[in-house]
Amino acid sequence: MLDKAIIQDIGETLFRCLCERSVIPPLTETYPGINLTDAYQISQVLLAKRIEAGETVIGKKIGATSRAVQEMLGVFQPDFGFLTDAMWAQDGLVHTDGLIAPRAEAEIGFRLHKPLQGPGVTAADVLAATESVVACFEIVDSRIRDWKIKLEDTVADNASCGVFVLSEQEISPQGLDLSTMKVIVEKNGHYLSEGLGSAVQGAPENAIAWLANTLGEFGIPFNAGEIVLSGSLVPLEPAVAGDHFRMTIEGLGQCEAHFI
Repeated sequence: MLDKAIIQDIGETLFRCLCERSVIPPLTETYPGINLTDAYQISQVLLAKRIEAGETVIGKKIGATSRAVQEMLGVFQPDFGFLTDAMWAQDGLVHTDGLIAPRAEAEIGFRLHKPLQGPGVTAADVLAATESVVACFEIVDSRIRDWKIKLEDTVADNASCGVFVLSEQEISPQGLDLSTMKVIVEKNGHYLSEGLGSAVQGAPENAIAWLANTLGEFGIPFNAGEIVLSGSLVPLEPAVAGDHFRMTIEGLGQCEAHFI
């Protein structure tokens, strides 16, 4: 385990990287003894710096939930991060001058109407606590050089959070089979990829339950009103200024992200 002073220093360094659009070598190379507990503690320092700078936590996100993303990144178990108001591109415009090496992924987001806290949260509990589900582009980014990450690297870096875009349409999950929902993603008017809700831990609500129970081990609840992103249904796709992404989820609608 890392010394508390080192954990504090790494968290502050990642915050400077976020502000300056700079990168550092993989933490797993610089600190070979780093473990998951260290990484989550670093992420808490990073989050505290963002809050200190005026940001407000509005939700959580799960990363590396699908096999396609795990194989791309070489990360073979889910992780989590926090969403703040500064990450929400509410107009669908993604400003690349605030990002380093963005990659777009298509997800199903959950908006909660009542709190949840593990342990013992089930998929049924998640659906009962969900006011609506929504099509979402999460634009992940990394403060680790060249995306050369292991699990501890992405965990420390707030699960490689960047920004996210939500569709205007939101619908109740009641009566829906989220596992069979199909997403088709287009990039610059051309077909890019497709996937099913089952790509995410068998069903997106399973991933949300996993996160509720994992956060419960840290004493962290889901709060009413929060947005929770369940993980990508398709492989991540690099994006640059000028790119336009559109995703269509059967039964849920469309979401668009314009990179400027």
